[in-house]
Amino acid sequence: SGASLLWPTAAGGFPWTTLLVNAVGCAVIGVFMVVVTDVWAAHRLVRPFFGTGVLGGFTTFSTYAVDIQHLLRSGEAGTGLAYLAVTVVAALAAVWCSASLTRRLVRGRRK
Repeated sequence: SGASLLWPTAAGGFPWTTLLVNAVGCAVIGVFMVVVTDVWAAHRLVRPFFGTGVLGGFTTFSTYAVDIQHLLRSGEAGTGLAYLAVTVVAALAAVWCSASLTRRLVRGRRK
């Protein structure tokens, strides 16, 4: 990803850049899904276009898979497994937190 060129990870190191990009992308997905479903009556193709297309291109889950493969092949199984678990938890937490916060903000504006 472009962010990996700006902030590269050392060989065998924890891929913090990819983790951060994926967590941010998931947070944006959480906000977007609330806005599209609760606030804005969007065309039925907006969700797949923006959610899967635009944000799918922004997040780097393919890089995530390659990073894990490189870590395992280079003998960094502990780092690879930690990265595997932390990314899943961070992605789910980012979606949940951003969606919850967005719902609260939307409800607060409607009062």
